[in-house]
Amino acid sequence: MSDPAAQISAQLTATKSLTPNPTWLSAFLTTQRPTTPFPALTQTACFRLLASDITQSLTTTSSTCFPQDVHNVNLKERRLGGSIAVQVLAVEDMSKSRWEQIEAIEALERGEGTKGREIIRVAATVEDDSAGATVQKGGGPHKLLLQDAAGRRVYGIELKGLEGVGLGMSIGCKMILKNTLVARGAVLLEPTTVTVLGGKIEELHKAWKEGRKAELKAAIEATEHEARVQNDQS
Repeated sequence: MSDPAAQISAQLTATKSLTPNPTWLSAFLTTQRPTTPFPALTQTACFRLLASDITQSLTTTSSTCFPQDVHNVNLKERRLGGSIAVQVLAVEDMSKSRWEQIEAIEALERGEGTKGREIIRVAATVEDDSAGATVQKGGGPHKLLLQDAAGRRVYGIELKGLEGVGLGMSIGCKMILKNTLVARGAVLLEPTTVTVLGGKIEELHKAWKEGRKAELKAAIEATEHEARVQNDQS
């Protein structure tokens, strides 16, 4: 290959809407054998990108990132053109109470998923791109904290069920937003405008899982304390 970096970048941009940062891509190529076939090299680069922090690994342009005023709540709605790569930093099931969310997280930690009302044991597979993540079926809509390659964070609201989105999905999971609608500063997510690529940032996933349970328990305790105070005053 005369210029493997350029060819890999072009291939990933065309097939995955992921354009690697030249510095990241150069560093990646130094870890690969020069004789590695192009398809295998591209596949490995894609796998590494899905496991990376896109603020370090992807290029940033006006057409591949959220606009600076994406949080403007005064704009009733607008559609974002182009393809924007994002990574998921947090997920919340808006249909579940805090206790139900804690129970769901703990069930997933035990390796249990749900099938209707039945609890089933789920085994992780080698082929799972999300490193053994088990996404619970049902529930929702979900609220996701999304981050683009420029580091801008914005909440996304699931309007219709998205395959691969739910409690138990991997933090750091990559998604591509195409011609997505933004309303009052929130991204509206639906299957026609969202492609879930998968992936996982291990350290972020672990920190979020541990922090989320503590956050939910603290919120429950605060609510119970407030209720006790109000009862005492009455």
